[in-house]
Amino acid sequence: MAVNGKPGRLAPRTLQMRFPAEGPQGVELNEVARTEGVRHILFGIGVGPGDAELITLKAINVLRSCDHILVPATEASGSDSGRAETIVLTACPELEDRIVRIPFSMADRAGVTKRRADSWQASADQAVRSFAEGATRIGFATIGDPSVYSTFSYLASSVREQVPDLQVEVIPGITAMQALAAASRTPLVEGDEVLALVPLKRGIDPLLKIAEVVDTCVIYKAGRYLPQLREYLGEIGDDAIAGINVGLLLWPAKRSGRGERL
Repeated sequence: MAVNGKPGRLAPRTLQMRFPAEGPQGVELNEVARTEGVRHILFGIGVGPGDAELITLKAINVLRSCDHILVPATEASGSDSGRAETIVLTACPELEDRIVRIPFSMADRAGVTKRRADSWQASADQAVRSFAEGATRIGFATIGDPSVYSTFSYLASSVREQVPDLQVEVIPGITAMQALAAASRTPLVEGDEVLALVPLKRGIDPLLKIAEVVDTCVIYKAGRYLPQLREYLGEIGDDAIAGINVGLLLWPAKRSGRGERL
């Protein structure tokens, strides 16, 4: 991720994905709705960028109230705890028996692939199954914030189709861009400046257009395009702050995040 200042307005876009109505095998979906007097709540819980000290008090209180807590298990984590799970258990070690790992693939570079759709559906199936078995409060722990590049919106959409009385609540979390700005002591925007979030999964061309009309670009998922980004910054005579493993102070696999200039 990088942050750089440039001399706008971006139209908001809402993306929603819908899944087939059939539920997980062996679960009668309508049985959930027939449980009188029981409210079924699905929480999207932002647990921050990686340092367990950056999880909010609100998130901790909601996590402790949940019957089950769904966490992504990716290729990187293998059989060990993933990033979200590590944060949750560092902050609330007493919740270990409520954790449910859901396989997530991070191998696909972009787009809604079959593997990603299967991961989202597995999360939804587990939530529906838990509700059908008597749970009333299910949490989905996600790195950063549930409303910023998170899979929670897909999960909530699918579960809502299958649990008619579902109530969805989102618990905001500190994002990587906020952690990087704080670590590098770089103001993101001031006064009436405009901020844009730009993912680089498909190259830097969208960035070149957006940078002309906004004051600050926060770049996510730069990865393989870092050399092109560095070249572009050299051409315009500007620089940026790059964050690597931002906020991962307590994740065993990589114990430190850092910020440096591109």
